[in-house]
Amino acid sequence: MLWLGQLVNNLGRQVTVVALPFELWQLTHSSLSIGVLALVQLVPILIFSLGGGAVADAVDRRKLLLATQAVLAATSVGLAALALQPNPPVWAFYMVAFVAAGVGAVDQPARSSAIPRLVPRERLPAAIAANWLSGVTVSVVGPLAAGVLIATWGVATAFAFDATTFIASLAALLLMAPIPPHPDASRPGLRSIAEGLRFARSQPVILATFAIDLDAMIFGMPSSLMPQLALTVFNTGAAGYGLLNAAPAVGALVGTAFSGWVGRLKRPGRGVVVAVAAWGLAISAFGLLAASFPLALLCLAVAGGADVISAVLRGAIVQLATPDQIRGRVSSIVGLVVTSGPRIGDAEAAAVAALAGPQFSVVSGGVMCLLGLLAVINRFPQLYSYEHSHAALPATGIPPERPQPTPAEAG
Repeated sequence: MLWLGQLVNNLGRQVTVVALPFELWQLTHSSLSIGVLALVQLVPILIFSLGGGAVADAVDRRKLLLATQAVLAATSVGLAALALQPNPPVWAFYMVAFVAAGVGAVDQPARSSAIPRLVPRERLPAAIAANWLSGVTVSVVGPLAAGVLIATWGVATAFAFDATTFIASLAALLLMAPIPPHPDASRPGLRSIAEGLRFARSQPVILATFAIDLDAMIFGMPSSLMPQLALTVFNTGAAGYGLLNAAPAVGALVGTAFSGWVGRLKRPGRGVVVAVAAWGLAISAFGLLAASFPLALLCLAVAGGADVISAVLRGAIVQLATPDQIRGRVSSIVGLVVTSGPRIGDAEAAAVAALAGPQFSVVSGGVMCLLGLLAVINRFPQLYSYEHSHAALPATGIPPERPQPTPAEAG
């Protein structure tokens, strides 16, 4: 039920992810406005992510998800209402985006930390892959649907479509059984947050997954440049903009479909390193192929395939190395990394593009991603040699009734 509800809702969310930057470009004709949007979304993520994880560990995760989904639905309605105005103020879009990002920072750890409670340990990599399958599927359909909705009925329709998809996610949550907190879960507060940070800090392999994801997203994620590239470099209009956003998801969909081997990797850290290297190379090639739109799309598809393999492997490493009573807090750190990295990357790409042009921004970002990868491997050699057999969780996926493990116990 969690998967089905998220599948429908993510389709709508993806439409909004594509429509909001397009609306800002239409209002301002500046990629910097999209960079500002990324920073506006980053602030609440930084403020609420860690606290959201502490709350997710201490309350019924199903009830928490019901609350966050209801508020997110309201923000989509707000965006639709703004887009219907003849000359909507840009600051109002930023305000709604700020609220949505803050609520999403609480929703994400509650959702991701619920998955290990619903599947046995040996099925977790497959469950994470299934989650990514739904995500990349809607990431293919969503941008295409956004392009059609925007071109045919306008941006307001795209936001309204997103609002209606929350009906599915709320209905699915209502049909689910409660997901109560672990008996040993700490009460939410600064001490609880600090406990989660200490655990993550004590695990070099977990820290390595954070560092390598930030490297790939900050330097190699040119999402803020897509409207400018579609409208001024490739000259493909709204339809081409939708294709640019959908291409990485097409590659991710193919990568997920053939990801069965991922759960059998003895040393998944090496798979992460190879996948991130492929991501950086593909993004650099994308920036060099402005003269050929089909080849540029192919490069984005290759990048998307590499990204999903990296994400599934990193997700399994973190979830299997984390006890359930602290998993919400660690998931909140993962959410902080996963959601803040692309926002910082959007701001970085927009700033470089303003100084040296969008193509230089894309190519230089891919090169910096590769250099950053070398730095991460040098700083965290444990990632390259990590084996899943080192994970501390027992076969049931629920840790024994004992205090938080020491770094040595957790592997």
